[in-house]
Amino acid sequence: MTFLNPAVLFGLFASLIPVLLHFLNLRKLTKIEFSTLKFLKELQKTKIRRIKFKQWLLLIIRVLIIICLVLAFARPTIKSVTFGNSAAKTSAVIIIDNTFSMSVINEKGSYLNKAKQVAKSLLINFQQGDEVTIITTSDSDLNSISTTTNFSEAKKKIDDIEITNISSTINQNLIKAARVLYQSKNYNKEVYILSDFQYGRIVGSSKEISTFGKTFSPDTRLYFFDLNDKDAVNLGFENIKTANQIFEPGKTIGFSVIVKNYSQVPVNNSVVSLFMNGKRSAQQNLSLNSREMKEILFETTLQDTGLVQVIAELEDDDILQDNKIFTAIYIPSKISLLIASDTNSDSKLIKLALGIPNNKINLQETSNSQLSSFNLKKYNTVFIIGTENITNSEPVTNFINSGGNVILFPGSQNTSSGFQKFLGSFGLNQPILFMGKTNGTNSVSELKQPDFNHPLIADIFEKRLGLKLDSPEIFAYLKIKPDPNIKTVIPMLDNSPFLGEIKPGNGKLILFNSAPTLSWNTFPVKAFFAPLINNCMLYSSAKFKNDSTFHCGDQIIADISNAIDSQIRIKKPDGSIEYINTDSLGNKNYLFYNKTDRPGTYQFYSGSRRIDYISVNNDPNESVTQKHSESDFKDYLTNIGFEGKMIPVSYKDDYTKQIYQSRFGTELWKYFLVIVLFLAVAESLIARSSKKDLIQ
Repeated sequence: MTFLNPAVLFGLFASLIPVLLHFLNLRKLTKIEFSTLKFLKELQKTKIRRIKFKQWLLLIIRVLIIICLVLAFARPTIKSVTFGNSAAKTSAVIIIDNTFSMSVINEKGSYLNKAKQVAKSLLINFQQGDEVTIITTSDSDLNSISTTTNFSEAKKKIDDIEITNISSTINQNLIKAARVLYQSKNYNKEVYILSDFQYGRIVGSSKEISTFGKTFSPDTRLYFFDLNDKDAVNLGFENIKTANQIFEPGKTIGFSVIVKNYSQVPVNNSVVSLFMNGKRSAQQNLSLNSREMKEILFETTLQDTGLVQVIAELEDDDILQDNKIFTAIYIPSKISLLIASDTNSDSKLIKLALGIPNNKINLQETSNSQLSSFNLKKYNTVFIIGTENITNSEPVTNFINSGGNVILFPGSQNTSSGFQKFLGSFGLNQPILFMGKTNGTNSVSELKQPDFNHPLIADIFEKRLGLKLDSPEIFAYLKIKPDPNIKTVIPMLDNSPFLGEIKPGNGKLILFNSAPTLSWNTFPVKAFFAPLINNCMLYSSAKFKNDSTFHCGDQIIADISNAIDSQIRIKKPDGSIEYINTDSLGNKNYLFYNKTDRPGTYQFYSGSRRIDYISVNNDPNESVTQKHSESDFKDYLTNIGFEGKMIPVSYKDDYTKQIYQSRFGTELWKYFLVIVLFLAVAESLIARSSKKDLIQ
């Protein structure tokens, strides 16, 4: 047992007062023998024994009354001194969940505001010299986490906390708390978690589980505040992507978005809108059952060129931050095109198909022998016709791996070995055979039905049953054995790809197996030749990143290898600008950027030229409205090896009292007062009975 007010125990000396009074009141009686009263002697002895017993009993009761009163004011507890010494210093970590799921508003305000109110009231329980550390989910940098003994400073930090778009787990924040408490020299250690305990946000995956919980001392007390007390209604986006991959102003463009109802109730007739460069382009109504997910398809007309920023938006609900999802596509207003060939005659029909001269194409030509001296990243797309004179394929390989696109044809003088050597740099080591004869008159092969769903083909032919491709005559071709790395778009009769697509790294290689000359085939005179060549150029020139994999707080990697200035200008989604000097970077080709605290499109400029862009969105895991149970959290603590004591606390009750009792033990002063009351009643009854005996 320990006492919260031990100084009051000096009052126990007051229990000596009844003892002193008892002995002072004793009288020395003189014995006088009366013969006539001898028969009463035995009766007097019995009475006197009873009176003395009652007097001693009264003495004991009065002493106990004083002792119990003193003990009540000393506030005794049933906990051992080692668990709650009120004189020992305390190190406390208060973890405040400020992810956007905490923006839900109930009748008492948002979850976050309630967490801040509770956190500030907790500061009252600490004494001078105690250490407090405030941790939020937005504290991604450990250096930004500081411990203080100044409670006014801690209160200010709590007041400054705002909702963040960065997702985080309780596991990540407990690791931070463990590091703080491990370094603390104070005896008492406490952790307070104020969160909505969103489902799936205790820990991201089982792979993140470690036994770091053992770094907490066994005496650590962990207080668990569950602030989630509302069945929130929330729709959110899971993904957005373009439905087509060839972009041309004035033509139809489609987008696919996936929407999920995270609520326990159905949502009817909600509106989903699509915006392109800030202008509403399409909208649809949407109804979803509880936990249902649905894909919405938008179609609109592409009006703009350059960087087109696309936003899908939902109507307001209980969580606003996940009502938008972002992506972007880049459509050059004028395509910068490079054509490299072994001979000028090899590229003649390609240029004719592209309508060159064309005011929408900025063309530059070179020979394959000079190709390695060009900075390929300056071009939206590159045609390579022939491989015999390419002495160094590394620049082309690096260009494609970093996101560039190349359209490759054999040249009129190409050999199978030269073509195979070039493709080997992309990991295609299958043997290539030269089939047929150039300038022949007999066709050695024809084309089979193409993949009409592939974007290179989809808009060229009418979609009707029984459609057959008007195959050109193939006099000569390089037979490429089918390979899992090659997606065949148009196959030959022997199933080798006439037109195929390879995706090494982040770019694309569009591959033909026959030269674009009449000496190899009649392909250039077929009606679909020009549309197909134009589609190849458009397909490879538009830049888009068709995913939503980057979330707020993630590190994004911008390609700055084409920078012409020593300073990179970063335009953030809110319009603010940040400058980074490339001289300070260890890698001059890529910029690793992690200040992605806002959803939207981050644009990277070198001088006035945009060199890269990346869209960042909110993590869909933060849209979930379900929560973990107390037993789920206990199981998690067991899995990480936590040996301290977990104490669930309700913010609706007197949590200050709950924490006080758990820290110092259950106070017994009320029980001592009840004992005093009973003793006082007993004293009154015994004193009255003793007085009667004395009178008699």
